[in-house]
Amino acid sequence: MSESHDNLRKMIIFWPSKNIALVIPLILLVGFITGLFIDTLALKVLILPITVLMIYPTMIGFKPQEIFNISHGRLMFSAALLNFILVPLLAYGLGTAFLLRDPQLFAGLAITALLPTSNMTIAFAMLAKGNVPAAIKLTTSGLLLGSILAPWYLYLMVGKYVPVDILLTLKTISIVILLPLIAGMFTYNWLLRRMSQAEFKVKIKPFLPAASSWGMVAIIFISMSMNSRRIAEHLDIFFIAFMVQIIFYAVNYLIAIFTGRWFFTENDAKTLVFSTVLRNLSISIGLAATAFGANAALMVSLAFLIQGQAAAWFIKLNERYHWLVRPEKTIS
Repeated sequence: MSESHDNLRKMIIFWPSKNIALVIPLILLVGFITGLFIDTLALKVLILPITVLMIYPTMIGFKPQEIFNISHGRLMFSAALLNFILVPLLAYGLGTAFLLRDPQLFAGLAITALLPTSNMTIAFAMLAKGNVPAAIKLTTSGLLLGSILAPWYLYLMVGKYVPVDILLTLKTISIVILLPLIAGMFTYNWLLRRMSQAEFKVKIKPFLPAASSWGMVAIIFISMSMNSRRIAEHLDIFFIAFMVQIIFYAVNYLIAIFTGRWFFTENDAKTLVFSTVLRNLSISIGLAATAFGANAALMVSLAFLIQGQAAAWFIKLNERYHWLVRPEKTIS
């Protein structure tokens, strides 16, 4: 009986992280229906603590010292160029063209663009047989650089259309990123005094993304339910926002594929693609909800519908069409 209970407990814990393509649309739908009948505005106060608890597990085992390893310099420079110049410019162009009717949606898109890389970057680089050590380094550097630059980029990109309080944004980033980062580093060191790194990878590490996924589910539900009546009254804005996210990811892939194809080996190019098209949506949605509001968080929620599926399809299509191989080396 205890074994069956243990299996059931694990199934519940891992259900969102293992069924993300089903869970996100389902939670968006449940949140939308709930918000039509129940006022969930009181749940807004839970967003910040849930965000901190959601990010904390992802920071256990995080190694900031990876940034100071100077190998893969050209790849890191190219990823930084895409992540902090071309991708923000793309988001700014799409925001000014389509989202000025709702500046909070614009802010949500900007936050999505400004916080690159996540654990998904490493996972997909591994699945695609890319350069995993470089993916780890790019994930670390992207998170820290994005945290430093995001408030100032937000002020430049959307400050004209929606108020951007630099000090508040810095404070929010400190709470949402630095607090879990410090706690995660202490937790990791504490765990390694009680178990080996191999035991950590078997007993603890598999549960960390699963724990974070439940926090993500809660934030998506709260954001959607708070916003559902407004969406029902303005469905056109919802569909425009979704279209903008699709265009954002499509153009992002085109830029990354072109750069990787012409300037890097295939393995490095795969890592470049995943380190520039995958955004840190877990942190983005928490920052959007706490610094800007439900509409900004909704914009990030829509990115959840696209990001994972697009990355999985990219691996399949690249294996078939060899997009990242230069023409003279293409396999016939």
